Amino acid sequence: MAKKILFINQEITPYVPENEMSVMGKMLPQYMQERGCEIRTFMPKWGTINERRGQLHEVIRLSGMNLIIDDTDHPLIIKVASIPVSRIPVYFIDNDDYFQKRQMIENELGEEYPDNGERAIFFARGVLETVKKLRWAPDIIHCQGWMSAVVPIYIKTAYHEEPWFANTKVVTSLFTKQLKNDLGTNFKKCLEYREAKSTLLESYKDDFDFIELGKLAIDYSDGIVEAGTEVNPLLMEYAKEKNLPILPYPGSEDYADAYRAFYDEIG
Repeated sequence: MAKKILFINQEITPYVPENEMSVMGKMLPQYMQERGCEIRTFMPKWGTINERRGQLHEVIRLSGMNLIIDDTDHPLIIKVASIPVSRIPVYFIDNDDYFQKRQMIENELGEEYPDNGERAIFFARGVLETVKKLRWAPDIIHCQGWMSAVVPIYIKTAYHEEPWFANTKVVTSLFTKQLKNDLGTNFKKCLEYREAKSTLLESYKDDFDFIELGKLAIDYSDGIVEAGTEVNPLLMEYAKEKNLPILPYPGSEDYADAYRAFYDEIG
């Protein structure tokens, strides 16, 4: 029975506006905690988040590491806050270049950031390095949103010999398409880390788009969740072809027990 669950979320309300993903990011960890699970929750520290209103503060003992992406050092900053009412702590992954003073996917002109792929890579590695520092071994890692799509391949390759992740199973939730553009031709090179070699990515298109990201996540996950009514049918069919355990869309209410049972099936 899976008892320790790490939620890696792209969005969590009230730190970002309410939508299908951000409400799930808030409520699912709460429901699992109420059902006796020990949880940890992470999300990016988007530049739109008001740190004073959200009462975020830096965790000095967890910050300070440099992550090298595309031969460039990027300092990792960790902040934490507690969701009002439930008091569930949320760890925020921050960096001056990737997140400070920047919106989520697009800039003020509605243009997607050209380094969105690097941002996702930094976020994924930042979460996993922080969990190691917390000395906490999750039974299940649940990835929600394209920003967490590279976590599964890292868990199964670059981090597979780390004692904190040796027995971890990965669940990926598929949501409605969000990215309009691809992540550029440099994404595969930036993704390389330890055993996560670019040779593992040869079967994917050079220009990683939303569909390729989804396929990458599915290929290295142990279970898939249909997390909405408009999930891309190509990705759902791809997951079925892989014969992975799939949780069909359980609705927007009273879904907690379905998720709990699915975690137990996977873990």
